[in-house]
Amino acid sequence: MKGLSPWALTALGQFKSSKTLYSKNYGAISFTIFSTADSLWASVSDKETDPVYFRLCYVPAGLNDELIINEKEEKISLRINSAIGIFDVNVSFEAEKLGFLKYSCSFKPVANVFFPFWPRDILTINQADYPVKPMGEIHVSQVGTRSGLLYFSLPERNVRVLYFQNLTSLSPYCEQTGTSLKEVVGGILPELGLALPATTNKPLKAGENIILSDAIVAFKIVETTKSDLATDYLDMLAEVYIHIPKPATHYKHWPGILEKGLTDLIENPGCWSMVGGNSYLNAYVSDYDTPPEIMVQLAVLLPLVDYSEWSGKSLKVMDTIKKGLPAFYSTKLKTLVRWHPAAADKLKGEEEQKMPMVMDSWYLHHPLLNLSRLAIKGDKEAEKLFLDSLGFAIKVAHQFKYEWPVFYKMDTLEIIKAETKPGEGGEQDVAGLYAHVMLQAYELTNDGKYLKEAEKAAKKFEKVGYKVMYQANNTAFGAGALLRLYKITGNKLYLNLSYRCLASIFQNVQLWDCNYGFGKHIPTFFALFPLSDAPYTAAYEEQEVFCALHDYLEHAQNVDILPAVKLLCCEFIRYLVERAPYYYPPFLPDEMISDEVKTGEVNRNLWIALEDIHDGIEQSGAVGQEVYGAGNAFGILPRHFIRFEEESFLIFIDCPVSGIRKSKNSVIFHAQGDPRILCRLRITTGEGVKMPKNLKFELSSASAELKPASDRKEDFEAFIKGGEKVKISWSRS
Repeated sequence: MKGLSPWALTALGQFKSSKTLYSKNYGAISFTIFSTADSLWASVSDKETDPVYFRLCYVPAGLNDELIINEKEEKISLRINSAIGIFDVNVSFEAEKLGFLKYSCSFKPVANVFFPFWPRDILTINQADYPVKPMGEIHVSQVGTRSGLLYFSLPERNVRVLYFQNLTSLSPYCEQTGTSLKEVVGGILPELGLALPATTNKPLKAGENIILSDAIVAFKIVETTKSDLATDYLDMLAEVYIHIPKPATHYKHWPGILEKGLTDLIENPGCWSMVGGNSYLNAYVSDYDTPPEIMVQLAVLLPLVDYSEWSGKSLKVMDTIKKGLPAFYSTKLKTLVRWHPAAADKLKGEEEQKMPMVMDSWYLHHPLLNLSRLAIKGDKEAEKLFLDSLGFAIKVAHQFKYEWPVFYKMDTLEIIKAETKPGEGGEQDVAGLYAHVMLQAYELTNDGKYLKEAEKAAKKFEKVGYKVMYQANNTAFGAGALLRLYKITGNKLYLNLSYRCLASIFQNVQLWDCNYGFGKHIPTFFALFPLSDAPYTAAYEEQEVFCALHDYLEHAQNVDILPAVKLLCCEFIRYLVERAPYYYPPFLPDEMISDEVKTGEVNRNLWIALEDIHDGIEQSGAVGQEVYGAGNAFGILPRHFIRFEEESFLIFIDCPVSGIRKSKNSVIFHAQGDPRILCRLRITTGEGVKMPKNLKFELSSASAELKPASDRKEDFEAFIKGGEKVKISWSRS
């Protein structure tokens, strides 16, 4: 134990003279609410170990005799009339699959009031001279504006704890005070939890009720030598997720968004550069200073291929992109290179990787993965580029012993930057991306050497622990590769390692709505950050994770995967469909978009996604308008809209579906997801197009009514439970 704050020491001293207000046993679990001179507390323990303490309410003016307690259906409410205002506390404890403690605190000040400091709300000790050994370990805490959670173990008490602060509820506090919820949940054992952001410029307003805390805490008793950290995290997070309030979703007419985006991608000159007689996509709108990149071309091409196959439309822009790909192949190195060789002299080295022969490790493998997808679809030129580059990729893997640095030189394999941060290793999720590439090669050639390469890389994840992620999309591709390895080999190690990848992704999301500042204009719930320390969410990485998780669920159809994994994957996908339009500038108010842009320029009328969405106190779009994020809509339509060749209507569902079976006048499919969560289903048409007659809507196990949609009069809509089998039939006579 490094030390304690004065507020923790004060609390420990007051514990000795505390007053018990409520106590109940749930089997071996003991739950108690008690008061001290300046706080209300709850303690949770089994009968043989020391409790964990949760500060339900901090009252700087001190508690007095006006504390009012009510109990109704095991939910306890307490009101404190203090010198500075009224505090209302609600608390409950449940003993289900896990132990659940829920508590919230609201405050109505008697005058305008500043909070220059607020103490954290968890103590894991009850005396100041507590031994050092049982302090435990924090596995996850809030980074930036990610979820307000803590995941920690207390090994000598055989317990793991997941603490979740519903930061959506705290947004009004930030709106009033001009503060941010960045990194408000954290601390050092034994003093953890929420510390409200200090208010210095704008006070809380007199007479207005404001929420100061809204927490849910899950407890799991474990045998620490047998229980996997990542699996427990996923299980606990999924159970907490079910208990937290979630924002409503809204239908967005993606066919219209796609048409606007496709037109701007093809026709806007800021999206393109000319090199050697060929047209190439820029990485960012109007970025003519950076040479074309192979990753950018393929990151847009593959979603276009998905859309073309789904829609039956032939897109000339796909041929334009394909025509330029061979120029990236180096006959000297026998591999694709990152930068177009004929324009590499534009690179000035203003960033570490912006040098002709410098490779960012994941950039070698990502284009190969996309080429392999084209090759498996029968594209012979893509197959040749892919197979001709595999030898170099394997050479690099052997050179670095399947542990890739951040940057290296392609011609010499000299390491330019070994680690992301001192002691944290290089791009650790590249092992999964490499394994995915090798499995694609194995599928294409049936050559066992590629399967062996995939296994060698995959086993490196055993060393990493479960903080795998360097970049979210690559971690998701790795999860898919590990699942496929499990299906091929039957080795459950690979399935468990895939869970580590997913746990790493789901500790990097924002499970709250930023309803303050600029955040009031957009949904942010379940947003994903591109890097483990990135200060903003990004369109490209989110779209690729969305596709990768769809792929993971598809490969898991006949696998007994964790229910928590299925729930969390489906919910990320469902909310991405809700949030993704808000990367497009036309969906955003002008004042939200930054006037200063790092790369290229931002055209506020262009249907090309901004790279970056920031915390509500900051403007967005400061990085640039990313052309390589243009795959957003082209990935969503084929996965969430069911199309019929001879019909003009579409069936939309916001959760993933499986088992689609079409006939001339009907379709049957399964909605994935959790039965405790409703999914939106809509039958939509173009303007002026009539719905078919005798439309019938049937579910396997529940009833839901298909009703006219309120926002589009020609559409019909229903809400169905996850897991339902759906049949829709119609006639045109």
